[in-house]
Amino acid sequence: MTSTIRRVLRDRNAGLYLGAVVVSGFGTSALWLASGIWVKELTGSDGLAALCQLALWAPTLAGPLLGTLADRTRRRPLLVAANLALGALLLSLFAVDAADRLWVLFTVLVVYGACGVVTDAAEAALAATAVGKDLLGDFNGLRMSANEGMKLVAPLAGAGLFAAYGGARVALLDAVTFVLAAGMFALLRVHENPPVPDRTPLRARTAQGARHLWGHARLRPLVAAGGLTMLTSGISGATVYAVVEGLGRSPSYTGVLYVAQGVGSLAVGVASGALMRRFGARRFAGAGIALTAVAAALTAVPSDAAVLAGSLTNGVGLPCVLIAALTAVQRETPDALLGRVAATANTLMFAPTAIGIAAGAALVESVHIGVLLPVLAGARLVIAAPLLAPRARATSRSPSA
Repeated sequence: MTSTIRRVLRDRNAGLYLGAVVVSGFGTSALWLASGIWVKELTGSDGLAALCQLALWAPTLAGPLLGTLADRTRRRPLLVAANLALGALLLSLFAVDAADRLWVLFTVLVVYGACGVVTDAAEAALAATAVGKDLLGDFNGLRMSANEGMKLVAPLAGAGLFAAYGGARVALLDAVTFVLAAGMFALLRVHENPPVPDRTPLRARTAQGARHLWGHARLRPLVAAGGLTMLTSGISGATVYAVVEGLGRSPSYTGVLYVAQGVGSLAVGVASGALMRRFGARRFAGAGIALTAVAAALTAVPSDAAVLAGSLTNGVGLPCVLIAALTAVQRETPDALLGRVAATANTLMFAPTAIGIAAGAALVESVHIGVLLPVLAGARLVIAAPLLAPRARATSRSPSA
């Protein structure tokens, strides 16, 4: 574990890149929670508070189109400019001091989400240039660990800062993190050729990325498995309060389960590079999905120990297919297409989560979790099977797998 961290941080570009992701992720996670609290405090409405998450996530549905923008210019200047622009935009939240000003907050959150889609695509594309291909697996794993770590720490910091000083100070904190991230991206030593001018219509350029992704024998199975796994994750996530109720615990106990899941994700992120080199991306992804099946089965057992073990196991297994798919996209996609392909892959993998949450919310009202969770476990084994099959195992021996 320590050697993996050293392996990445010894690389100057990788260290700076990871630092930029960590600091901006801290600010984003802090604002993620504080925005909902802010709306709830001003309006008393749970529905309006929930819309904050919708505003942040809705632009993901336009990921393929927004990702195309990341291929129209050099990625490092784009990331510097986007982070500085977001930092400036967040200062407008100082104007939100009453319920009739909430339109400012929701507008900022939508723009924030859209910029996040573009910068995620640009970051994925730039990483393939700035970080050596032999480090991509380690880097993506550590990035996942860093993001999970921020989800454990930053929301608490954001809630505490909001309680003490109000939402505008949380926005200021987020703005500072974006300025710091812009500075780190500016320090990267990377040579990028300007994109070749392309008069192809925007819709056609977007379709090029989707065709590359779906026509690629290595990428398609990983991205499809990632989307299906996240669909089941959304369903199982909707059962968490029913699981906690079955244990005889208060709803606040869900926080303990999320911490256990985060710890598992931290651990596998650090180890993912070495595991992919040892087993190949397909088997690594398939084994992770199989672990999420074990997690669902454990969570169905009405025991604190089993449910905690299930949350930890889910945290270990769930990131595997996401890390494997992103690394494969970066290795197998030409630089000119990488932004839009990465954004399309993210949309295909993460958008199903919202569908799963909606389906899970309906299912948990009519199907007992003692039945629903074992069915999800079986579904996840079906998703994992093609990646673990002998034919898949043979093809995954290539270094790029």
